[in-house]
Parts: sequence; structure tokens; C-alpha cells
Amino acid sequence: MKKIVIVGGGLGGLASAVTLAHAGFEVELFEKNNHLGGKLMPVKLGSYHFDFGPNTITMPAVFNKVISQTGENPADYLEFISLEAHTRNHFPDGRAFDFTSNQEQMIHHLQTFDSSAAEKYPAFIKEISRLYRLSERFFFPVTFQSWRDYLSPSLGFALSQVRPAESMHHFFQRYFKDPLLVQAFDRYATYIGSSPYRAPATFSMIAYLELVEGVYYTKGGNTGIAKAFSEVARKSGAQLNTNAVVKKIMTDNGEAHGIELEDGTRIAADLVILNGDLLSAFPDLVNEAERPSLSDAKVAAFEPSISAFVITVGLTKRLDSLKHHNVFFSSDYQKEFNDLFDASVYSDEPTVYISNSSYTDPSVSPDGDNLFILVNAPALTKEGHLQIDPEAYKERIYDFLLNYGVDIRSHLAEEQLFTPAFIRDKFGSFRGALYGPSSNRPKDAFLRPPNASRDIRNLYFVGGSTHPGGGSPMVVLSGLNVANKIIGKFKKTLPSS
Repeated sequence: MKKIVIVGGGLGGLASAVTLAHAGFEVELFEKNNHLGGKLMPVKLGSYHFDFGPNTITMPAVFNKVISQTGENPADYLEFISLEAHTRNHFPDGRAFDFTSNQEQMIHHLQTFDSSAAEKYPAFIKEISRLYRLSERFFFPVTFQSWRDYLSPSLGFALSQVRPAESMHHFFQRYFKDPLLVQAFDRYATYIGSSPYRAPATFSMIAYLELVEGVYYTKGGNTGIAKAFSEVARKSGAQLNTNAVVKKIMTDNGEAHGIELEDGTRIAADLVILNGDLLSAFPDLVNEAERPSLSDAKVAAFEPSISAFVITVGLTKRLDSLKHHNVFFSSDYQKEFNDLFDASVYSDEPTVYISNSSYTDPSVSPDGDNLFILVNAPALTKEGHLQIDPEAYKERIYDFLLNYGVDIRSHLAEEQLFTPAFIRDKFGSFRGALYGPSSNRPKDAFLRPPNASRDIRNLYFVGGSTHPGGGSPMVVLSGLNVANKIIGKFKKTLPSS
């Protein structure tokens, strides 16, 4: 039986652990934190529960697949609640627009905003559906291990068909004339930590997931996904260790053969899977001389994705003005992204996202709203500096929301701040970035670090900084893809069932 060690217990690592353990491998996973799930971390303040990680869930079939492949019933572990009218977008002129997966309702709402957009909406849906289907067929299921994998004729053809040279902003302008509507759609670029003015239009397919397939919430909190994966992994035979810090990946003659923990314990393995931000975890665990394909200089050359300034707030009441997902837009979106990426500073007038999961599930916050307030933030400076005073910036955000009629201070019961420095330290994220490299440059959008080390045999990578990219469904797919690649490689040595 082959022994596989997984470094990191995020959703990608857990997906690999479930898949490989069920296939008959001996699997042991090591996670430095006291929880499993990576950024999908539970935060508890008094009676208020918060999901630190992804608040918006799409592609529930991907999460269910991790469980169903073992013969278990996903419904025994997870209940996904569909949110038809899922996001209310608030604009500086006082108007609001609801995003919904009901296309008839979307067209009806568009008629009051932009009559030409209402007419073009079916064509818009058709095009983002095409972009998604191409990605689903040619990009999502593939593991990239060397440059040769990127040179496949079918992949090259698909790449030419997904608008790689057009920006997301320009793409959305094809269908929507009202600049505020364009701004609302532009926000999809932040789902991959990038700027809509620079990221390829390919990623406009993210709109397909929300506006066609729909947005979901996991009853009891989205952190239940990590809990379910952990339970099924253990039931399948995987050993999951928390509070276990890995010091280095052991190599010999260009081949990984295990890990060494912080306390000096050495764990031998036939294969190692690294589930972490490659731009920080790989350099931390492997000497530079052994990884010329990702040297320190090459790591430093990557543009990090955006980070986040987060406030978790428990209120003493429920605010009628808030839905499950809420966005309060700034008056100058392009300046906001210029601030984030060009100047690497915090915006004076940021767009503010609020998740209020108690709107759908009061059980997670019985005494009032549980507000997860997120503002896009620049990554930390190369020197690791935070560019603002967190308390002062928090007050600026509260003032901004008050202008929209959302009064936080008068109903405040619980509060906690999280900065990019926390994200760096807690999750090992490169400069506190949420998604590893940004997708602003075509090279970084389409040629992300591969799923296997080019320099070290039997060392594989899963997570948001490698292929197929950021976002919880993509991270899970990376874990599934790599695990199945390993199973295919060793299937002849597996015990027969």
C-alpha cells in the first residue's frame, strides 16, 4: 500500500484525502491550525457564528461528488439551500438591483434599469454559458504537470475561443449600457482576486455559475463542508492531524520521500501533496536550490491577488434592509482597483460586501444579524507592511455604510477585525493575498503553477494558487484531479476490491 502525506488541510487537501483513502492508499494529512478547511474557518463570537471563508457557494455538485464517490450519501452530511434572489447591489444614486438565477425576473428588473440590456440578456446568458462549457470541458478536469500539457492542440483551440485578449469590463459593456450595472457585473473579477479592467473576459463565466446554476448556502454554515469532508476522510481511513506544523518536505536525488515536522518527527511517504499557497509554502518547505522552476526571484515576480479587510459583527437586532448577500458600491470603481493594484493602497471609498447568513438561517445567529463585512484590500507590501490603521479604517467603513442607511454602531454586540496580516499568518498566504497570483496578466491567468513539481518527482500541488484556480469549487477540483491522477499512476499496484 502506497503511503501519501498531505501537507495542509484546506478543501483541496481534504478532497484528495477522501479520494485517495477510499482508493486504498494509506493517507496521513498534517494541518498547522486547529481546524480543517483552510480559509473556510469558523469564527464564533458569543452566540454569533461566521464563515470566514467563502460565503457564496456555487457548484454544489462538486462538493457532493467528494462524498458520493465513497458510496456515502451527501444528503446525510450537507444540505445546500438555493438562494434564488441572492445578491442585492446598492448604488450611490440610491438605486438597488437584485441578482437572481430566475432569468425572467432578471429581464424584468433590467427593463427598469437599462431596456437595451433586457433585450440583450438572453444573448449574454448564451455567451457566458458557452464560456463555462468550454472551461468545464477543457480546463477544469485537467492536471498540468509540465509545459507540454499546456501545448495540447485541443487546449489551444479552447483557449482561443474564450476571449483571452478581452477584459471582463469590456465584455460586460457589450451587454449593459448603464455604468452601474456594469459595475455590479465587474465585481465578479474579485472572485478570483483580480481587476475587471485587466482580467481576461474568460472569467466572465463566473456570472454563469451565479445567474444560471445558482447560489447556495450550506445549512448550519458553509464551514459544514469542511466538517463533512473531514468525517468522510476519516471514515475512509485517512488520518487527519491538526496543530501539526510541517517544517520541510524531505527530498533525495530530486524526489520527495516524506516530511519533517516542527518537533523533529519524520514521516516517510511515497508521495507528498502540498495543499497551500505555493508562493509561500513551497519556498518555506523546500530549499531554493531544489526548486529552480519556482525560485525566490520567480516567486517575487508574481503579482499577488487582492486580500481582504474583514469585520465580523454581531448585532442586537435584525436589519430589514439587509438580505443574505449585499454589496454597497463606491462611486468610482476603476479608481478603487487602481488603488488596489497600481498604488497598492487602501481605497478611501471602498466597495463593501456584507454576508448576513442569519437572513437565511437564523439558527447560526439567534440574537441578531451576523454580518461578515469584507472590503477588498491590497496585498501586504513586499516588506510585509500593513498600509492602514485597522481601527481607523473600520470606522471609515462604518461611516460609508451609514451613508447607505446601514447603522452598525447603534446595534453592535460583538466585533472582530481581520487584516491581510492575519490572512498571511493564519493561512500562510503569499503577502496575505486570498488567491495566490492575480489573474490580471494572461500568463498568470492561464499558466498558473502546475499541479506537480517540475523539479521534484512525487511532489504534487493542490489549492487555489495552482490549476484550475481560486474559489472553493476550483480548489476542490484540484484535489480531486490530482488524487485521480495519482490513482491512475498507481492503479496496477492497488489491492483488488
